[in-house]
Amino acid sequence: MSVQTKGETIVKVPQLAWWGDIEAELVFPRNWQVTPCYMAGHDAPKLSAEGFRKAFRDPIGTRPIRELARGKKNVVILFDDMSRPTRVAEIVPFVLEELAAGGVNENNIQFICALGCHGALTAFEFAKKLGEDVITQFNVYNHNPYENCTYIGTTSRGTPVSLNTEFLNADLKIGIGAIVPHQSAGFGGGGKIILPGIVSMDTIAYDHGPLRKQARESGVGSTSGMGRFENNAQLQDIEEACRMSGLDVKIDAIVNIKRETTALFVGDPMAQFYEGVKLAKRHYHTPLPDHPDVVVGNCNAKVNEVLIAKIVSEAVVPESGGTLTMITNNPWGEVPHYLRRSFGNHIGGRIWKAPKLSRKVKKFILLMPYKNKVSADWLAPPDSVAWAKTWDEVIAILKTDYPDGARVAVIPDATIQYFDVVATFFPM
Repeated sequence: MSVQTKGETIVKVPQLAWWGDIEAELVFPRNWQVTPCYMAGHDAPKLSAEGFRKAFRDPIGTRPIRELARGKKNVVILFDDMSRPTRVAEIVPFVLEELAAGGVNENNIQFICALGCHGALTAFEFAKKLGEDVITQFNVYNHNPYENCTYIGTTSRGTPVSLNTEFLNADLKIGIGAIVPHQSAGFGGGGKIILPGIVSMDTIAYDHGPLRKQARESGVGSTSGMGRFENNAQLQDIEEACRMSGLDVKIDAIVNIKRETTALFVGDPMAQFYEGVKLAKRHYHTPLPDHPDVVVGNCNAKVNEVLIAKIVSEAVVPESGGTLTMITNNPWGEVPHYLRRSFGNHIGGRIWKAPKLSRKVKKFILLMPYKNKVSADWLAPPDSVAWAKTWDEVIAILKTDYPDGARVAVIPDATIQYFDVVATFFPM
């Protein structure tokens, strides 16, 4: 929300996801023209318990989980990692209720974090994501993209698909995640719990590298960017891999600015996904501000992937140029990304390249209260970053650069919002 007080404008933005979930106040000087860029679903109401139950009672494109569970002996439940906003702990009780109704013994249920090529979670993080009760009652594991993956075939676009072997051996396979805008697939959710979630590094590398390059160079399936999912080769490849995997049920949340679940889609992995995307297109859409001098992109829902927010915010900077300010307030820093980030001053993942800034960005300010230098390694060239640890430091920089005031656009959570501009990333 935005308020006026004593001539100043205050914009409240969410911060510290998974660490208390606070609202921080961004105070701007009097006479500055400040535009908060709210997505349509900014303050959508939280889904009721009955809303959760209805989603499980009436799944899309498949039978209820309790019916699918009858006679099953080995159940795997996939869930997304801390770089995604899903409050999995709110969803799991309904899944376990369905499995119990289907006669599944809880000793036959295990959880696997579908972290793709992100770093492994600790028990501390498992508890944040799943709840204390789950990690005390069930075995919870991390997917390992370098080991224990079984080849099951190649997609029509040439991606060799090797999947988590434990998942493949299950006779009931369930996934939990969220539908949010994604910088290359258009929207996350659906089959992304499989690819990149629980595939091998070779599979991820092909899907994120050669496949995208081929689409871009050929123009076939070349659509890409936040909210741009139609004619998207990567999304089509993900869907094909998901079908090959045998995932039985996917559960996807839609979230508001507080990461609260506002809608839930349950059912056939891709059928429920495309039904959810119909809402997501409206829910996360954000009006484009009019030629701001300064764009402030706050990062929260995908708390440790500032790159996503930087891509979105950078696209909002007008062609005439301006200042880009990114805010990331979290004790974790950036997620370890074994494909895309650096792992030394001169080495990195398979598609790591030195970061660049758009020519439109005249100054890049990074507000990081829990500063760690390496977190900027995929955002901008090191010598182009103006570091700040407090909002007052940011305002001091902006006042120097804009002594007569500025037009400012504030994106409350640039990790999940999208605009009618192309915000995409091809690390080639």
